Amino acid sequence: MTSRPAPQPGPDSAEPKATYRDVFAVAEFRALWFAQLASVAGDQLARVALAVLVFDRTGSAGLSALTYALTFLPDLVAGPLLSGLADRFSRRRVMIVCDLVRMVLVAMMAIPGTPLWLLCVLLVVVQLFASPFQAARAALLPAILTGEQYVRSSAISNITSQFAQVAGFVAGGALVAALGTPQTLLVDAATFAVSAALVGFGIRDYPLDGDPAHRPAWLAQITAGARLVWQDRRLRYLVMLASLMGFYITVEGLAAPYAAALPEGPVTGAVAVGVLLAANPAGAVTGMLLLTRQDPALRIRLIRPLAFGSCAPLIGCVFQPGLVVTVLLWFLSGLCSAYQLQANVMFVQSVPDAQRGQAFGLARTVMIVAQGVGILLAGVAADRWRPAYVVAAAGVLGVIAAAGAATGFTRAQRAYTPA
Repeated sequence: MTSRPAPQPGPDSAEPKATYRDVFAVAEFRALWFAQLASVAGDQLARVALAVLVFDRTGSAGLSALTYALTFLPDLVAGPLLSGLADRFSRRRVMIVCDLVRMVLVAMMAIPGTPLWLLCVLLVVVQLFASPFQAARAALLPAILTGEQYVRSSAISNITSQFAQVAGFVAGGALVAALGTPQTLLVDAATFAVSAALVGFGIRDYPLDGDPAHRPAWLAQITAGARLVWQDRRLRYLVMLASLMGFYITVEGLAAPYAAALPEGPVTGAVAVGVLLAANPAGAVTGMLLLTRQDPALRIRLIRPLAFGSCAPLIGCVFQPGLVVTVLLWFLSGLCSAYQLQANVMFVQSVPDAQRGQAFGLARTVMIVAQGVGILLAGVAADRWRPAYVVAAAGVLGVIAAAGAATGFTRAQRAYTPA
């Protein structure tokens, strides 16, 4: 059986409305959602606990920061190389194995006296297994929910991911203070065990599309996935639209120096940093909730203006406004970035099931690289120019990039959608 991309709604399409209650009424989605919550929160617990452990042992802020950075680097390798496992083996089994492996490795980190070099190695391996887990989950979700229910479930997943990261950071710091690092790592290991149990007992084993015996070789699979995304104009421009995150995400990397240069000065201190960091994610959550209330055809039409809107408000920072205005600008940027939800839905639905995990992993890697490069370049620029000017420059460059990506996507979409 050959898989075909799911058709995208046209202007006259009318899909039945779905509510968030409808989505949570599906038992398999509830299991997948709780598993995501436990797994993502567990990732954050590991990051916090290891950073604290390294600092306690060495007293070096540099080594502590390096340990934290190691948790992001494996995604650059695992995204293209390991995400394809979700297309070769049972996606349910891939998720369970990834969770169980991470559970064992994190438990090993909790052993007192483990050398720092070994902790770093274990940490890198733990993060390597995050990519196939996420790819398998993303590929499995459209099999459990379809149509508007899938759109709502994607919004729930994005919101949950942001919430779980914040909760994991907060809980990580509290647990380390209350229990100590080894015990916190054991709690982290338990979150992966819970996730594996939820997937194992709460989700049935959906068959892969096509004959697994005729899957291409590993390297050929990676090449085929990259070729699929590059040669399909819609997929290519959807990835480009997703990569715009590299421009507006710079506000998170510059929140601290930006707050220090505010007219309010040091009076606001850490409070200003926290409020600024929360502005963009809060806008994104609000935007996703609003966007899912619109009909499919309107959501597609809104991709172009929202892509511009995700970067354009940042240009206002060139006037170095106060805290309140800056928060509003960053909130508006996050609000418009909700187009990422529709872009993600269209990307996943447009990829054949047999290549969905590999394609998702490649797209996720591009997004991570875009975020990392954006924050890095913004940080370097902020050492020479005012953070407000750097944020405004990122907004200008983002609008230019959005013009190319949105125009290309609009043309590709018109060519694809039946009249």
